[in-house]
Amino acid sequence: MQGSIRKSTWMVGVATAAAMSAAAAAFGGGDPEINLAPQPSEWAALAHLPDWSGVWTPTLKDQDARMKSNPIPWNAAAAAQIAKLVAAEKAGNPKGLFVNCLPESMPSWMLITHNAVEFLFTPGRVTLLGESDGNRLRRIYTDGRPHPADPDPTFHGHSIGHWEDKTLVVDTVGVLPETYIASSEAVGLPNNGDMHIVERIHLVGPDTLNDDLEISAPHVLTRTWKTKLILFRQRAKKYDIVEGVCLQGNYSEGKDAAGNAVFVPALQSEGGNTLPEDK
Repeated sequence: MQGSIRKSTWMVGVATAAAMSAAAAAFGGGDPEINLAPQPSEWAALAHLPDWSGVWTPTLKDQDARMKSNPIPWNAAAAAQIAKLVAAEKAGNPKGLFVNCLPESMPSWMLITHNAVEFLFTPGRVTLLGESDGNRLRRIYTDGRPHPADPDPTFHGHSIGHWEDKTLVVDTVGVLPETYIASSEAVGLPNNGDMHIVERIHLVGPDTLNDDLEISAPHVLTRTWKTKLILFRQRAKKYDIVEGVCLQGNYSEGKDAAGNAVFVPALQSEGGNTLPEDK
């Protein structure tokens, strides 16, 4: 879907015109675009949303099969670069796209992630909380705001959403051009700017959630690529999300001269892999 997305027939967290006018008056007739405190009715409306509670993990087998059956439509220049990355991976020398502890970012987070995610519903927002990338976080605004006219590019971009029945429709722009469109953790290219992502997130079973994606990246793709992420809900408590801090792997636990517990740089190989400590 290109351009602006359709306005939802109903939306959690949209302030009424009367409330906005009252707020403007209270602030001396200034800019009415402020974040109003949620009303009880908006909290109550959350009960009508679908149940996405719990911890969700990707179906890794599906990820591999999906990439083979529905490959990324790279343009000729991008395809030549991808062929070299594929050959390097097969030769046992993968590039490693995500070894620098920067976020996997959009859209790779919703394409090739191996980590758990959970969804938090609050008035005017859906928040995605993840396990890796320093406990990654993504905000989807459902309060009716538009995209900024000139958004500052970020790793996850600026996402606005609305509900169409039980489906959350999300429109994302303003993603940094350096973020990858990837088919694996070793094969992918930066989107190179002007990327636009539309998602339709919905339950397809009691514990199965689909994120249907449409990714437009005119500098590296020949057409809009339609694909999906399938998530499975884990009910067992052992699947609760744990803290994950990427850079922690670059350090060992040690003591300073005063006996304080500190992190000290770990020995690393030339390729960045941590080496075992000498005993």
